This record gives sequence, structure tokens and C-alpha cells, in this order.
Amino acid sequence: MLKWIDIVKFASTGNPKPDHRVEKTEKEWKALLSDKEFSITRLKGTERAHSSEMCSLFEPGIYSCVCCGTLLFDGGEKFESGTGWPSFTQPIKENAVAYHKDVSYGMVRIEALCNTCDAHLGHVFQDGPPPSGLRYCMNAVALKKVTINDKKATFGGGCFWCTEAVFTLLKGVSKVESGYTDGKIDNPTYREVCSGLTGHAEVIEVTYNPDEISYEDLLRIHLSTHNPTTLNRQGADVGTQYRSIILYRNEQEKMAAQNVVEELQEAYAEPIVTELKPFSHFYKAEEYHQDYYKNNSQEGYCQAVIDPKLKKFRQLFKEKLRDEADTEVNK
Repeated sequence: MLKWIDIVKFASTGNPKPDHRVEKTEKEWKALLSDKEFSITRLKGTERAHSSEMCSLFEPGIYSCVCCGTLLFDGGEKFESGTGWPSFTQPIKENAVAYHKDVSYGMVRIEALCNTCDAHLGHVFQDGPPPSGLRYCMNAVALKKVTINDKKATFGGGCFWCTEAVFTLLKGVSKVESGYTDGKIDNPTYREVCSGLTGHAEVIEVTYNPDEISYEDLLRIHLSTHNPTTLNRQGADVGTQYRSIILYRNEQEKMAAQNVVEELQEAYAEPIVTELKPFSHFYKAEEYHQDYYKNNSQEGYCQAVIDPKLKKFRQLFKEKLRDEADTEVNK
């Protein structure tokens, strides 16, 4: 999660490297964009406050750069700032947006640009809601709403290396990230979480297409691939950071989780102790934790703990596996 100190650092010492670059001549941009889009994005204009209905739209979706199509903001990070411009708390990726110091109009501000094509988007301020405290004040003209059906789910069931390895094999799952949630401090480190003093749980955030796999099936897989009856431990991993937890995003997900827990309780001799809590924040773990099993499958922990878990998972949920994962079952 980016905070103001990160924005200042990027603006002062250099921006993160974009995934790719899109560069065009002024003539090419003029041919591609409307007059208003060109004025805002290429000439650093500002649209009139309250001039776009985008300010009052808060349904799920993704917002991309109107110039190059780079995905910039998730609708889940959008909030009502009362300023008259669409406002977001975070970019969709750390390297999606670039930051430049802007000293125009007799003030010092930080300009936000598309990191792919340098389109002017707006400015970033430090008066947004917690935990980031950021307000990305964007020109609606610079953004384009992209209809994407993906949803997110957040689960914890012990070491996130294990849970990540399981969910990456599923059909309908496009991304799995390891991280931390439900703790006392912002942006915790792995060492801090492992101390057990911050209150965070190791979790994964799953991005999935509900047309391909349901939230209920994700819950069943989650509760069937770890032991939800052991409090604050999974095997040799002991501590509150390893607790079994489901973070629901709305009342429908809460009800679904309660129903699936009740459904699966019959399969366990001991009571299921999985926590059900409303989702608040997801803090992505350090980069070396991402795709850990994929990058370290020959290490002892992976072979002793994760390999047997994956073997059992593939047998139980063969029909839910992606084609390439299904192929591995029959090798």
C-alpha cells in the first residue's frame, strides 16, 4: 500500500519502471483523442469540478488511461471526496502511475501521470481516508471505465506459501497474492507479523471470475485444504498469524461463508474455528513471498509441506483445476 512518503519519494528520486511504454507524436495523439481528452491529458488541463457523472458512480469496475488503455484504478478504491472530481485511495499497481513535482499556479503539488504514456491524470494529495491517507484526484476525462467481471476474495489458512500454491491452480482464478490483514499497524513487514504482536493474519487475495468459479466453491476449497479446527496453528506453524480466517466483503459473502462452514462441519470431528470478519485492508507481502512455491519448489519446506497438500488438493478438486494443472495430475 502506497502512502504519502512513497509518493514524495517517487516524485523526488524517480518513478517505478512501467510494464511497458507507449509513445506517440502530438499529431498521433490528436488523431486518437477528442479535443477535450487531448487538452486534459496531453496539455495538462483540468476539467470543471462536478462536470462528470463518474464522480457519483461507485459500482465495481476498473478505470484505464483514456490514451493508452493501461489499467490505473480499481473501483473498490474509489470514494466520495466531495471535491467534484473522481477520487481514489490507491492505484491498481504500484508502477501504474508516475509522480512529478508541480510548481505551477504558485503552489507545490504532486502531479499524477500514466506511467505508460505520460498522460496527465490529475494530482495526489495527503487528505484521503485511512489507512493510506491518499487522495488521487483525477480528471474523469482522463479515465475510461472498463467492464471487468472479476471479484476478489481474501482467505487465511496457515502459511500463505501453501494457500497461494493451491489457489493458483484453479480455473477462473486470474491472480493470487500473499499478504497480511486484520492487524494493528499499516504496511507490516514479515518479521513484524511473525512476532505475533501486530495481530495480522497471513492471507491470500484471490482475483477470480464468478462466471467460472463461484465464491462458495472458493470457500469449500479453502476450508478443505487446511485444518479449520485448530486454533492459531496449522501443523508445525503456530501463532495467531496462522489462524484460519475468511474476510467477507458484503452481507451476501458473509451469509455464504456461514452456510459453507455449516455444510462442511459434518466432515470434521472437532468444531470449525475459522474466523468470519468483514474485510478491511489487504497489505501485499514482500516480493519474495509472491509465487513462492513456483519459485522455490525444490526447497525442503515446499517438498515436505506443500507438495503433499497439493497432491491431496488435486485429487479432491480435479474438476476445478486449470487445464495445465489438470495435465500435471495425469503425469
